[in-house]
Amino acid sequence: MKKFVLLPLISCILALLWACGGRQSDEKRTIVSGRLQVLTDETLLPIMEEQVAVFEHLYDRTEVALASAQENQIVSKLLNKEVEVVVLTRLLTEEENAFFKARKFAPRIYKFATDAVTFVVNKQVSDSTITVDRITEIMKGNAGDGPLNRLVFDNPNSSTVRLLKELAGVDTLPATGVYALKSNADVLKYVYETPQSVGVVGINWVVRPDSSTRKYVEGIKVLAVKGQEGKIGSGGYYKPSQTNLADSLYALARPVYIINAEPRKSLGMGFAAFLTGESGQRVILKSGLMPDSVPPRELIIR
Repeated sequence: MKKFVLLPLISCILALLWACGGRQSDEKRTIVSGRLQVLTDETLLPIMEEQVAVFEHLYDRTEVALASAQENQIVSKLLNKEVEVVVLTRLLTEEENAFFKARKFAPRIYKFATDAVTFVVNKQVSDSTITVDRITEIMKGNAGDGPLNRLVFDNPNSSTVRLLKELAGVDTLPATGVYALKSNADVLKYVYETPQSVGVVGINWVVRPDSSTRKYVEGIKVLAVKGQEGKIGSGGYYKPSQTNLADSLYALARPVYIINAEPRKSLGMGFAAFLTGESGQRVILKSGLMPDSVPPRELIIR
């Protein structure tokens, strides 16, 4: 009788041991297998979602848990070891690098694309251009009563806000003329519904909209931008096309980096190699961003 009572108990114990062993093996990562957490700048979320989908398809033993956040939150989590692989539109500052130097460790940093801070308006608006000087005046609180006097950002701590604050030389957002919402999708919706406002988004939100934002993208247009005198893009009005990004004509281009702070060579390195390699660069090419190295095209002549 005892034998029949013990058999179910032994079976349960073996099942638990097998399950634990399975979880432990899943947690072991190599360059091309395992599970990886990646935190990306929210302005780059659409292109990074595409990159993850292609990467997991090519390497079916991988799982990339992708999430987006504000720039300052991403850096904070990186320094606090809450995440080891992040995607940002800037390098780490000297103060931020000091955290790693104190641990006698240097994260691996790879540039894999060039993004464009893009300005969009409702299609009903007659204006099709804007100058960096006008943008900086609005950021300084001098919006005035003319057309296009309202900048709308995804959130107050986003990378686009940080970039334009640096450009205008201000530490805080003005009380009028600048509004911050919660996401790039919210910006597209707001501009679609509110003429005379200028939305500030990442270019891939416009070039590759998903089903939830396609309606809004179809009702807006991208402004051509003229740079400040003596700086990039000052010779005319340029849209954030890949050609203008490649020719360094668009005034508000910015690099995109993957920062890998894994303590050993693991799946983060594999993902970074994919992003900078031919497959990842082809995904960038289709997204509206400029790839860091343009993939070659093969022509078959018959």
